[in-house]
Amino acid sequence: MAMANRWRMITAFALVGAATQLVWLTYAPVTTVAAEHFGVSESAVGWLANMFPLLYVVLAVPAGILLDRWFRPALIAGAVLTALGAGVRLLHDGFAMALLGQTVVAVAQPLVLNAITGIAGHYLDEKDRPTGIAVGTASTFAGMAAAFVLGAALPAESQLGTLTAIGALFAGAAAVWLTVELVRAGRGPAANTQQTSPSALRATLGDSYVRRLCIAVFFPFGTFVALATYGQALLEPAGVSADAASIVLLINVLAGVVGCAVVPVAVLRRGVELPAVMAGLTASALACLLVAVAPGLATGFLAFVLIGLTLLPALPIVLTMAERHTGAAEGTAAGLIWMTGNLGGLVVAGATGLLVDRPALAFGLCAATTILGVPLTMRLRRTPVRVG
Repeated sequence: MAMANRWRMITAFALVGAATQLVWLTYAPVTTVAAEHFGVSESAVGWLANMFPLLYVVLAVPAGILLDRWFRPALIAGAVLTALGAGVRLLHDGFAMALLGQTVVAVAQPLVLNAITGIAGHYLDEKDRPTGIAVGTASTFAGMAAAFVLGAALPAESQLGTLTAIGALFAGAAAVWLTVELVRAGRGPAANTQQTSPSALRATLGDSYVRRLCIAVFFPFGTFVALATYGQALLEPAGVSADAASIVLLINVLAGVVGCAVVPVAVLRRGVELPAVMAGLTASALACLLVAVAPGLATGFLAFVLIGLTLLPALPIVLTMAERHTGAAEGTAAGLIWMTGNLGGLVVAGATGLLVDRPALAFGLCAATTILGVPLTMRLRRTPVRVG
């Protein structure tokens, strides 16, 4: 398989990854408008997005096992289900159909995101895998950013159908491209030829190094989810308008795209993964403290940009470490990491939500949860024994 074809595969996969996030957050930037349009409460519209982390926690490991056993069929299923779910929302202009479509995509999402390490492992040479994983991870944040941009560009109730259609067309085109590339490429020249056995799966689930990787992402991932969920509300008492806060959050995600695309490749090639992760967590904790003690538009902008550049790249670094360690069970390991991260999001965001009327304490909590990742990351210093 020619090198150009391999990177075409990665590009097609990245677009499907972006599509899952774009569809997930379709209604998040226009929650109030969508609630009025569907005739439901804003909290009901919120569940169109909230179901994704909840279902991810349940489906992450089963999806990882499917990818380990039948990588291409499972990934194609994830891409096709994403497109189908996005298209279902166009069949009827009502909340029930929107909920059904979002549910289908939420089921598909683990099959796509858990494959970030697998697509690199199957179709890229070992030296190129960190770049492939970085591109795959960055694409998910790019999809989030696209959802916010589209929501800002099409904010009216009359434009809700257009917003939904764009997501469906994008998801459909990406799914077709990736399916064609996967069928054409076959199993993949770089794929591990050993089928993942039940004993290998048990070994991955019980491996202490994988568990440490999962624990290391629990709190930092939770911090990002908490800030993405409540950032606007926490900045509002400092005089930051909703429009300005939306721009700050968008820049935060865009900084994450840049950070995920650039930082992991550089640090993994130099073998400084753990120092880089610990430095990023420390910088992000300090950024949270800055906005806790000196809230405002300027400090908020600085803090959120710094968090995007330094906190979010920890995810592709950890995913690459898992891929190198687990071999044939990479999908299961990735599923465990994503599952733990989503659990962290539910826990930290839930705690932050209880403090939404006390921004200083909320940002302080985010700083504390982020810095907790440093000693947890230090536990990874021991040399792992490869599972696969």
